[in-house]
Amino acid sequence: MSFQNPVFIPGPTNMPEALRKAVDMPTLDHRSPLFGQILHPALAGVKKVLKSENAEIFVFPSTGTGGWETAITNTLSADDKVLAARNGMFSHRWIDMCQRHGLDVQIVETPWGEGLPADRYEEILTADTAHEIKVVLATHNETATGVKSDIAAVRRALDAAGHPALLFVDGVSSIASMDFRMDEWGVDIAVTGSQKGFMLPPGLAIVGFSPKAMQAVEAATLPRTFFDIKDMALGYSNSAYPYTPSVGLLNGLNMACGMLLDEGLENVFARHYRIAEGVRAAVRAWGLELCAVSPDVYSDSVSAIRTPDGFDANKFVSLAAEKYGVAFGTGLGEVAGKVFRIGHLGSLTDVMALSGIATAEMVMADLGLNIQLGSGVAAAQDYYRGNQASSTKAAA
Repeated sequence: MSFQNPVFIPGPTNMPEALRKAVDMPTLDHRSPLFGQILHPALAGVKKVLKSENAEIFVFPSTGTGGWETAITNTLSADDKVLAARNGMFSHRWIDMCQRHGLDVQIVETPWGEGLPADRYEEILTADTAHEIKVVLATHNETATGVKSDIAAVRRALDAAGHPALLFVDGVSSIASMDFRMDEWGVDIAVTGSQKGFMLPPGLAIVGFSPKAMQAVEAATLPRTFFDIKDMALGYSNSAYPYTPSVGLLNGLNMACGMLLDEGLENVFARHYRIAEGVRAAVRAWGLELCAVSPDVYSDSVSAIRTPDGFDANKFVSLAAEKYGVAFGTGLGEVAGKVFRIGHLGSLTDVMALSGIATAEMVMADLGLNIQLGSGVAAAQDYYRGNQASSTKAAA
C-alpha cells in the first residue's frame, strides 16, 4: 500500500492536511480552561452539521459502534422492545448489540440492496396499540451495500401510526457527507463517528440526543459507565470530561466542522452527489451493476459494485492493494466476495475520484474481466466536465 495514493474505502477517509495538523498538537492539560475553548466550539459545530437547534451533543473517545451503545444503554431497560430492519451488515450489527444487551428486537428481514421498508414499519407500529415498541432503529446509509434509506419516510410512518417510539438513526457514513436533518426528520438520537464525513482519524463517537431522548434517560436502567451521558453532561458543565478526552481529535473535530460549514453544507452534499454520479457513470460504462437496487436508494458516500457470477471480488481488492497500492472496500456479510466498494466521501475531489476509477479499470482488466480500459474514466470525465463544482474548500 502506498501512502501517496488516496484511499477509496468508505472510511477512514482521506484527511485534508489542515486536519492532520490540527490533530497533531502538543499535550494539553484537559482540566485547564484552554480545553473548554476546544470542546464547546466542537460541540456547537456538530450541532450545526446535524441541522439541529435542540440536540444535546456528546462526543466519546470511541467509534460509531460506541455511539450505538451510548444510544441504547442511556435510553432503554432490559427486555424493552425495539423495531429494526436488517438490510445490511451494519444494521445487522446494531441488532446484534441490542440482543446482547437483553433487548427484544423485532426484526424486519429486508433484501440487501434495498432501503428500509417504511411502509412495513407503519404496519407494525399501527398494530402495536399497547406501545410496547420503545425504539425504532434506522440505518441511514448502509455502508456494506451502498444503500441510502429515507429517514423522513420512517418518521412519517411513526407519525401516521401515532406511535411514541423513539427514532434512532445510524448516520455513521452519511452525516457530514449527505443531507441529514435531525430536527426536521424527528430523529431522537443520531450516531456518527470522526473517520468518515468529518475527515478525521477513527477515535470519536459523536452522538446527538433530542429533548425527548434526554427524557428517556431518566427511566433507563441498562448498565452504563463509560458511555453514561449524565456523567458526560456533568463534565461538560465544567468544561471537562469524566475521564481523559481525546484532545487532539476534538481539536480536529472543531476545525472539521468549521471547514464543512465554510464550504456550506449544501455544497458539501452537492460535491458528494457529483463525485458519486461520476462513479456511477463509470460503473454503467463497465457494464456492471450496483448492489443498490434503484437510483432512489443510491448512496452518495459509497458504491458497492457487483462483479460477475463466479468471480471472487476479494481478488479485486487484494490485487489493487498489492499491485497498485490503492485501497478499495471489500464486500461484507451476505455480499462478501460478490461486490467491491468504492468509497467516495470525505476529503475527495473529481480528480482524485478519476484516479480511483482508472485504477479499478486496470485491476479488472488484469483479472480478465471484460473491461474496456478508459471507458469508465471517459464516462466520469464527461459527467464531471458538465457538472462543475461550486466549491472545493473542504475537499482540498
